[in-house]
Amino acid sequence: MKKGIHPENYRLVAFKDMSNEQVFLTKSTVATRETITVDGVEYPVVKVEISNTSHPFYTGKMKLVDTAGRVDKYMNRYKDHYDKKKK
Repeated sequence: MKKGIHPENYRLVAFKDMSNEQVFLTKSTVATRETITVDGVEYPVVKVEISNTSHPFYTGKMKLVDTAGRVDKYMNRYKDHYDKKKK
């Protein structure tokens, strides 16, 4: 690795998922103004709207939004293709 191009000020930072209050610690150089206490230790905190603990892809709770029956039209059009794959 090249010397002098990576930041020197890595420290433990708490990232808080605001949708489910989950907190995880990782090293980061991000600037923060707020702190949070985790297990009796105070850490700088970054509030995020979504993380792997709340994102539908990672939780398996993906929702299929059907707008004006487009999904039904698609499924009807390609029904034979999907039926062949299941066999």
